[in-house]
Amino acid sequence: MPRKLSHPRKFQSEPAEADWYASPEGRRQTAREFSRALRAGMLSQSSGLRVAKTDPKLLEQLMREAKENASRPVSIRLPIADLERAKQIAKKTGLGYQTVLKQAIRKGLRKAG
Repeated sequence: MPRKLSHPRKFQSEPAEADWYASPEGRRQTAREFSRALRAGMLSQSSGLRVAKTDPKLLEQLMREAKENASRPVSIRLPIADLERAKQIAKKTGLGYQTVLKQAIRKGLRKAG
């Protein structure tokens, strides 16, 4: 029979619970519970999930799509006039100026290559 904690923790939300388990105290508690289960012979080996092999072409396509949607923060120096122009366009279109800049860069890259 699994050992019950003498003071079970109550969490207000799942993120709060996840944060606690990620904390040093939570990791120590998990390690203690794992050790107890190991000594008591309560651990069993999982056979894992049975998943069919994925087609390599499909994986390549998924990776391309993921790269297209992923972003990375960069620092770039722009002339103040260009930045002000992007902000004006953003105000007219109802978009953020960074979105306007990204769209302009994307269009320019397509045109160049």
